Amino acid sequence: MTFSYRIRRKRVNRSFWGSFSLFVLLAAFGAFMILPLIYAINNAFKPLDEIFMFPPTLFVRNPTMNNFIDLMNLLGNSWVPFSRYIFNTVFITGMGIIGHVLLASAAAYPLAKHKFPGKGFMFTIVVLSLMFTPAVTAIPTYMIMSWLGLIDTYWAVIIPAFAYSLGLYLMKQFMEQIPDVLLEAAKIDGASEYRIFWTIVMPNVKPAWLTLIILLFQILWGSDGNGFIYSEQLKSLHFAANQIVQGGIARAGAAAAVALILMSVPITLFVFSQSRIIETMATSGMKD
Repeated sequence: MTFSYRIRRKRVNRSFWGSFSLFVLLAAFGAFMILPLIYAINNAFKPLDEIFMFPPTLFVRNPTMNNFIDLMNLLGNSWVPFSRYIFNTVFITGMGIIGHVLLASAAAYPLAKHKFPGKGFMFTIVVLSLMFTPAVTAIPTYMIMSWLGLIDTYWAVIIPAFAYSLGLYLMKQFMEQIPDVLLEAAKIDGASEYRIFWTIVMPNVKPAWLTLIILLFQILWGSDGNGFIYSEQLKSLHFAANQIVQGGIARAGAAAAVALILMSVPITLFVFSQSRIIETMATSGMKD
């Protein structure tokens, strides 16, 4: 009797209608969450009369490329070449990502796999730092960059990105899942700490540092450096986009086009690497 009860219970849990209802519910929430993206895509191809139509329409009726043409004309008339904005953004994003991944990984390794005085207190400080928003740390960050003489340079934006505490937290939690016997076997074979770190630890936490690359890319890609960078030739692509948006009603079409271009890069990166992010988020809090 017990066996038959278990069979019946298993069949109820895996019923077709239950799975179908769950699928419909998740599909409805997914469709609702994708509406802003659909609206942004359609908005970039709307003529001005459709952009200001009330009530607004979700889908474009008379698609046009005039918004992108106007955007190219505006950028072509700028006294700072558009390629310069692209270079600034790519340089800041690339250097910030490389520096943070290396620093977070190197700091997380001893926290995860070594014992030393103050280890618990240091990790507690890292966890508490996750509670502070960038607005809270903006003034101290500016003061430190000013004391270092880095204001109005790329490094005023790059160096603070090295201290992204979420990255250190994720790397530490992920490294704790590496078996200690694996590291001990490498030490017995004569491997140094540096070799263990680069040849064993880093390859095994690849999903974690790939996730860091994506998360930090989204942050730095959308950073305009205001408050730290004043020279026009050092400004980022996001700053140039903000200048276009502030041009008034006549530039509404170009603003819609630039919004689509700016969001397409991080979204594309996320789509191709979402499995790594899900894997990291699902396992970062687990312990053996």
